[in-house]
Amino acid sequence: MKVAIDTNVLACAEGVNNMEKRDVVLELLHNLPPEAAIIPVQVLGELFNVLVRKAGRSPQEARDALLGWSDAFPVAGTTPDVMMTAVDLAADHRFGIWDAVTLSAASHTGCRLLLSEDLQDGFTWGGVTVVNPFASPRHALLDALLGAE
Repeated sequence: MKVAIDTNVLACAEGVNNMEKRDVVLELLHNLPPEAAIIPVQVLGELFNVLVRKAGRSPQEARDALLGWSDAFPVAGTTPDVMMTAVDLAADHRFGIWDAVTLSAASHTGCRLLLSEDLQDGFTWGGVTVVNPFASPRHALLDALLGAE
C-alpha cells in the first residue's frame, strides 16, 4: 500500500507550530515502509512557502529541508493528466486547486492513502482515502500500512 504525504504533515515534521505533533509525525514517517511513501511535487512548493513565510526560515534553509525530504521519499510530478484531473476534482467537490492537485497526484501514483490534517478525514476519491495522522483512534488503513494489529 502506498501513501502520499501532504504539506501540513511535512510542516509538522519540520516543527512548524507544534512540537508534540512533530514527534508524532516523525515517528509515523520513520515507521512507514521505505517504498510506501511519496511526496507530490506540489507539496514541496507549498512547504517551501510555509517554511519561509510562516516559520521564518531563510530560503536556503527551506531549500535544504526540501532537499532532505526529496532524498527521503520519491517525488511525484504534476503531469498534464494530474492537473486536468485536479481541475475536475476542484470543480466537482469544491476543493482548492492545490489540494486537488495533491489528491490527484496521489491517485495517479497509485496511493491508497493521503496523510493530511487539512483535508476531510475519511474522504475517498480516485482510490485514495484522506487520513488525518493525528486522529484517534488511528484509521484502520494507516494501521494496516504500519503493520499494527
